[in-house]
Amino acid sequence: MRTLIIVKPWAVSRGLVGEILGRFERRGIRIEGLKVVRVDRETAERLYSVHKGKNFYDSLINHIMSSPIVACVLNIPIEDPENAIALVRKIIGVTDPTKAEMGTIRGDYGLRIDRNVIHASDSPRSAEYEIPIFFKEDELVEY
Repeated sequence: MRTLIIVKPWAVSRGLVGEILGRFERRGIRIEGLKVVRVDRETAERLYSVHKGKNFYDSLINHIMSSPIVACVLNIPIEDPENAIALVRKIIGVTDPTKAEMGTIRGDYGLRIDRNVIHASDSPRSAEYEIPIFFKEDELVEY
């Protein structure tokens, strides 16, 4: 089961990329695609289209465009897609870092909800939508 995570600008600028990716690798989750990119407005709006019209939409768009991000496709070796996504979501923690448990990525490194350190697909359907925003199929490597 593949999913997308994005190490967001605040985490990249704080030098947390290796630590964050290492948490997935230590769980046996493989990295099949990885790139550092600057997100333009069109890409940001496509990624966050589900939030259009919400009061935090502009903040999301502005934050992801503020500096480089690291986009990553993970392969979770669990046959049930819902459980695979649930595992990734458990590793990252709840969206609000003030409510995220210590030991999760957001609990350990997040400080502000408006400057979140990581994005992850929240369902298999979201993963199918989000991965092609950043990766062509020939940029992904199975092993």
